[in-house]
Amino acid sequence: MKSFLQLKSVQQLQSLVKQPIDLTNSDLFTPKRIEAMRASAVGFDLLYATERVTSQVIEALFHLADETNVYEKMGKMQEGEEINAIEGFESERRSVLHTAMRDQFDHRQTATKALDASNLAKKELQKLEKFLSHLDRENRFTDLIQVGIGGSDLGPRALYLSLLPYCRPNHRLHFISNVDPDDANEILRTVDLKKTLIVVVSKSGTTLETLTNEEFVRSHLLKKGLNPKEHIIAVTGEKSPMDDPSRYLASFYIWDFVGGRYSATSMAGAVSLGFAVGFSSLMEILRGAHAMDLHAKTERNLPLLSALIGIWNRNFLHLPTVAVIPYSQALIRFPAHLQQLDMESNGKRVDKMGRSVDYATGPVVWGEIGTNSQHSFFQLIHQGVDPIPVEFIAFRKSQDPHDLEVKATISQEKLLANLFAQSIALAVGQKSTNPNKVFLGNRPNRVLLGDRMDPFSLGALLAFYEHKVAFQGFIWNVNSFDQEGVQLGKVLAGRILDLFAAERLHKPASEFDLGEAFLRILKEPQ
Repeated sequence: MKSFLQLKSVQQLQSLVKQPIDLTNSDLFTPKRIEAMRASAVGFDLLYATERVTSQVIEALFHLADETNVYEKMGKMQEGEEINAIEGFESERRSVLHTAMRDQFDHRQTATKALDASNLAKKELQKLEKFLSHLDRENRFTDLIQVGIGGSDLGPRALYLSLLPYCRPNHRLHFISNVDPDDANEILRTVDLKKTLIVVVSKSGTTLETLTNEEFVRSHLLKKGLNPKEHIIAVTGEKSPMDDPSRYLASFYIWDFVGGRYSATSMAGAVSLGFAVGFSSLMEILRGAHAMDLHAKTERNLPLLSALIGIWNRNFLHLPTVAVIPYSQALIRFPAHLQQLDMESNGKRVDKMGRSVDYATGPVVWGEIGTNSQHSFFQLIHQGVDPIPVEFIAFRKSQDPHDLEVKATISQEKLLANLFAQSIALAVGQKSTNPNKVFLGNRPNRVLLGDRMDPFSLGALLAFYEHKVAFQGFIWNVNSFDQEGVQLGKVLAGRILDLFAAERLHKPASEFDLGEAFLRILKEPQ
């Protein structure tokens, strides 16, 4: 396979970028450009006239997609072919089938691996529906604590906070992820454990932070005179150390072919979300994700277009970061989920052949909700030295229909006015004789606009970003589905903990010498 830089389409794009479009050109923003640079699908519009692209650039980017066989690769992923691999080197060598978790509706996959995976998911969904019905009849639990970390926390937490108006009365979720005891103590202070269900999520059943927090919660249950087995559910791999009916009220399964950051629509997210919003709303999340999965296999689809514009900004305009700014309070934790989804997937420096890359791959992803961010870091985005591409997310209507007219406009109109004002200001800038009031403009951004945040649109939005990340990985020819970068720290932490455990036999914790432990680890062979 050719290196990214050897591709004909890349060479064409390198030629086009020598004279990039200037967004501050007063003649640029015509109705024709604005209409031409709008794409729609699955209830969303992608508005990208404020990106530094021309029709020629867009055509060349789609040639890049064709040259790197992204449609074929997306098909293979959704069919369950083994794409989580580095050729010629030890690697996980797995299918990547998070899409099978929601392949429960129309136009299901017929490939054997994908069909088998979706049938496994269907079985777990049926178990969950019965379990939730049982809980409703008992009416024993008002709160649920999810114990997990990484993809077992970020995605489910972001989705829950996005659907608070859809939550059932007295069905609250809480999350414990950090091994810092202050995290667990804070949550445990806020709930009545007698009325609390705990869901522990670990695919391997061996995640140190999660198992530590599980024991932390178990100890609190015992102090209250409660039987942990009557309160704790396991979400884990079949036959993992956590797959133990003697210790858990119920067990639900997740599989190696679903990566943690792609697992929100598996049982890793479904159990807690089903408890909070109800099974029918959970199925609407899956239905929306499935609709975007089907769309991602079509020509010139929305996530591919967004991925290609991101590659233009990263590899040709050489912009190393991207800010994701949702103008929706519901998406308050969505940027945090996208940080893991994108940077853990495409933060890679070797390609799928094990070769060091000589081109940029995944950008730094960060963000916060608008309008709050306007009064925080937008100063740097507008007038800082380095241009930062911005991806705005917004909805035409608020989740809650109650709004108030103040000075002739309602709050939702003010929110959207701020969004589009920021988009235009970043693009066109402002001239002034006062250098402190100069906005250089020419700062690329795009808007993903939906109608209203509901379970279906949330599922579609989640899958949109999952596929955007996957498409970029396909084009860069990196493995977006492993995460070796998190392993070394885990190994070293384990060795330091062994030192702490040994030291505890001889001296109290207050006398541990961290500096000495650090030096000993450095001197030990790898």
